[in-house]
Amino acid sequence: MQGVTRAPAVRTAVVWDALRAVLSAAGRERLDIVDAGGGTGGFAVPLAELGHAVTVVDPSPDSLFALERRAAEAGVAVRGLQGDAADLADILPRDSADLVLCHSVLEYVEDPRSALVAVHGLLRPGGTVSVLAANPVAAAIHRAVAGHFDEAREALATGRWGAKDPTPRRFDAAALTALLAEAGFGATQVHGVRVFADLVPSRLVDGEPGAAEALIALEQAAATHPVLRDIAAQLHVVANRT
Repeated sequence: MQGVTRAPAVRTAVVWDALRAVLSAAGRERLDIVDAGGGTGGFAVPLAELGHAVTVVDPSPDSLFALERRAAEAGVAVRGLQGDAADLADILPRDSADLVLCHSVLEYVEDPRSALVAVHGLLRPGGTVSVLAANPVAAAIHRAVAGHFDEAREALATGRWGAKDPTPRRFDAAALTALLAEAGFGATQVHGVRVFADLVPSRLVDGEPGAAEALIALEQAAATHPVLRDIAAQLHVVANRT
């Protein structure tokens, strides 16, 4: 099935809802935010436009160059630093961030726990981490819908659907929350992201008045549904440094 490719707001609406709640609860107009693995600035630039001081740490020079251009076009300043999430302690001062984004990073780093420990050290006491990671149940559903039933079964068993799977690992909600607890984080909130957006054909959204808004509302309703949350393409967890 063809996913929604021309409505990025649909794919990120649930994450932005959670981030806006974090920003509002902070009670300050300007936060120090680090986007680990932030790439070309899809989250960093809008956060800078809201008045926050944003630093992106990413291993790709090309992504950082694109980030610089994107920030300039938006008329904001975003600092870009080359490096990996696991090396945050060597790149930035301890206790220097109020919010750290760790989106689509834990699937690819060598040691997810060490990366989260580095994030924990970067945050000030009471600071928040936003983690976004791929969900193995969704991978199984998508492989089954495509007719690859053996791969779907493999994804359910191991989190990967085979040797050609480009994603090294995926996490269910229990694994993510346990990983955060091991790294020293406290209370967590878990949201499902893209429960329906990757399954709805784009022709049903593109060009149909009000369709994107209706799909966003559906995604928001499904984000915390006790069953639908756990089949989302990605899981979003918000946790605090204690």
